[in-house]
Amino acid sequence: MENSVMIEHVLFLIIFILLIGMIFGKVASWLKLPDVALFLIAGVVVGQGLHLVNEPSSSFMNQFILTTGSALILFDGGRNIKLSGLRKVWITVSLLSVPGVLITCAVVAFAAHWLLGLPMMYAVLLGAIISSTDPATLIPVFKQVRIRPKVRETVESESAFNDATGSILTFSVLGAITGGHALSLGTGVMEFVQTAVGGIVVGVLVGLVLVFVTAHFKLGWLRDYATIALIVTALGAYWLGDVLHVSGFMATFVAGLIWGNHGLFKLELDDKLHEMAHFTENMTVVMRMLIFIMLGSQVNFRVILDHLWPSLAVIAIFMLLARPLTVLASALPDRKAGWRRNEILFMFWVRETGVIPAALSGMVVGMGVKYTDVIASVTFLAVLLTILLQAGTTAYVARRLGLEEKADAET
Repeated sequence: MENSVMIEHVLFLIIFILLIGMIFGKVASWLKLPDVALFLIAGVVVGQGLHLVNEPSSSFMNQFILTTGSALILFDGGRNIKLSGLRKVWITVSLLSVPGVLITCAVVAFAAHWLLGLPMMYAVLLGAIISSTDPATLIPVFKQVRIRPKVRETVESESAFNDATGSILTFSVLGAITGGHALSLGTGVMEFVQTAVGGIVVGVLVGLVLVFVTAHFKLGWLRDYATIALIVTALGAYWLGDVLHVSGFMATFVAGLIWGNHGLFKLELDDKLHEMAHFTENMTVVMRMLIFIMLGSQVNFRVILDHLWPSLAVIAIFMLLARPLTVLASALPDRKAGWRRNEILFMFWVRETGVIPAALSGMVVGMGVKYTDVIASVTFLAVLLTILLQAGTTAYVARRLGLEEKADAET
């Protein structure tokens, strides 16, 4: 009987969240706002407001949604990157995706330690969680406004690459906290590199094998199941990485890169591209609904109000100091890219926090780590404010800086 009740509860919750998500997603399109902002508000309404969704952070369902959703979204982020488009800006993207994440993490950590009084290790954990940007938010925004291709490709690629970096950094810090030992620079760097490289190897192997048996002209016997093979690749790469104690998030991201650039391996999937694009777009929308509505329903407003002004100060430093420092440290050394002042200013402003930070925050809360109530509340505010203030004004800023392009000009 208990299993029957549990199944009914899970089914109701998924159906209800998706129904609410569709309604608020439609409102977001009317208001021309990123849908994740409305999904968060929807979660607050049906959770803290109406008490219709009361799923605890530590529940299996919540953790399963966060893990699965993050893996699928990261895979799709990698799949949407065309490596041929990074030839001119690969130095900037590389610096933004690794040193840039570390710079953001360090600035946020010092601010959180000073303003919120968090012990330094937990302040670093907060910095690691919110240090990555969000392809799931940026890509829909860039569909509404045409940005100069070099800038768009850089920002989109950064948002996909640094999600993997941010997740590795988060779990490295989390391992030090739960293991009860200090995170030394040498040990931390070595663990970070081993986890990342291991994830890359797993992602390459899983991605190559499955895209080969799907797309090869003669041996592609999974071609009729291309969309299912996408899911198997994404979740299989994450699972194998986790089993081997390397980064499952890096593995699924790299596997997505392999699928998105299958042409480099002389493989053809032209007849399946539209079907796969339609499928993955709907899949990521479903995952965004589940992740953000669940996150909004779990917000502790008492903690937010208790730490409101210090939290807002940390987020202001995060947006107005950490991001410009990150962009300057990454773009100025790249002479090949030839960055202009208006392009750099645009990248200062575009750094939405989204799906992966939200999911990482939920995973950490579910593990019962100390100070996660404060970390979760700051993450919630960072997601909400960066999406409303930055994603909501991206088109305006692009026009003011002269970076918007007409359709025929881009073509």
